[in-house]
Amino acid sequence: MSVVIDAERGTVTITAGTLASLVTAAVERVDGARVRRGRRHLDVEVEDGHARVAVELVARYGTILPEVARAVQEQVTDALTTMCGVVVDAVDIEVEEVE
Repeated sequence: MSVVIDAERGTVTITAGTLASLVTAAVERVDGARVRRGRRHLDVEVEDGHARVAVELVARYGTILPEVARAVQEQVTDALTTMCGVVVDAVDIEVEEVE
């Protein structure tokens, strides 16, 4: 789903691919975390200006998994709120792999 913003001089559309790219970049800002490769390991749903994100993570061995997950939730929420103006209702994390 995309985000459509009515602006003074027309509409601004932020595509689903762009939202996924923003989420991926936010995850990669967290030390010890990355998104599992492949599109189906990341889902962003947006409805009426509210977003729900699901991410499958790969965590680095030796990291404290709950701390990494919380940091990812914060980074993703901040990125989508700041850059897209959406309210993030949830960022659901599954740690799928440790490397």
